[in-house]
Amino acid sequence: MTETMAGVGNASSVHGHGRSARSVVEKAREQVAGLIGSRPQEVIFTSGGTEANNQVLRAHAHQPVLVSAIEHDSVLNGISGLETFAVTAEGLPDMMALEKRLNTVEPGLISLMLVNNETGVVQPVPEVARMAKAAGWSVHTDAVQAAGKLPLAMGPLGVDYLSLSGHKFGGPQGVGALVLRPGMDPAPLLQGGGQERRRRAGTENVAGIAGLGLAAELALASPIDHSALQRQLEQALHEAVPGVEIVADTTRRVSTITCALWPDATAERMVMKFDLKGVALSSGSACSSGKVTASHVLSAMGYAREQAQSALRFSTGWNSTPDDVAALTDVLQALS
Repeated sequence: MTETMAGVGNASSVHGHGRSARSVVEKAREQVAGLIGSRPQEVIFTSGGTEANNQVLRAHAHQPVLVSAIEHDSVLNGISGLETFAVTAEGLPDMMALEKRLNTVEPGLISLMLVNNETGVVQPVPEVARMAKAAGWSVHTDAVQAAGKLPLAMGPLGVDYLSLSGHKFGGPQGVGALVLRPGMDPAPLLQGGGQERRRRAGTENVAGIAGLGLAAELALASPIDHSALQRQLEQALHEAVPGVEIVADTTRRVSTITCALWPDATAERMVMKFDLKGVALSSGSACSSGKVTASHVLSAMGYAREQAQSALRFSTGWNSTPDDVAALTDVLQALS
């Protein structure tokens, strides 16, 4: 990896340095394809999940686009004129209403994330994909929060497009991928050179792509299961904070995200208190936590504005340990 970062070759060049860089990129493409169960030629490297999401949405902007009300902002704000579909109090799609809508509107694109980034709730993507395909729709899933935590395979998921972001499963920031079902060919978001088989212009981020590939290989070999850590964390929350509510605690979630509603305090205030104790956490989405607004995810699930403004997201990473949760427990007790 150090040698790759020290390299100077442009992966699109034909000289020796360029060919060396190209081999690094293509190895990473194979590694990412292995994680997703796809063919390497269906992997487009991007700057992250946001770019991948935008490429899909804009490729279908001339058609009806349906997205869930709990999607990441890069989907909800990806294009104008899209339509959102409702979720239940558990943070899952209202399947009856969605099926009716899919069979009422002219077919286009539907987007449903695989794991919600604020609550950790696992979405029924295969079931929605089957309904959508039966009605003639194309299907996209933002799998950014699922990679390395859940099995990912384009076939069983039933999707046409899948978005990834490297830093969510141990890779570097600023690199991701859009994975396609064979036969799909979305228009490029960026215009310029012919990189990525003319599907994404711009000189490849060789070092970032190499890191993404290695992270994909490791995630496939050793997926994260933090179920024990999550139970330890949530037990500590209940014991130290009377009245705390764990969002969707009876719904299937990934083991790396816990969303807690803090009693009698705003999330902004608590984030600062935790920060002073050396604990980094987020209020709602980490990507937009600089904004002091109520969580649109919790609002869509039916929570009142005051509750949606009290949400804290506790996330564990690939290298988190029981000692980390024990340290958090000490902080919880100190703040209670």
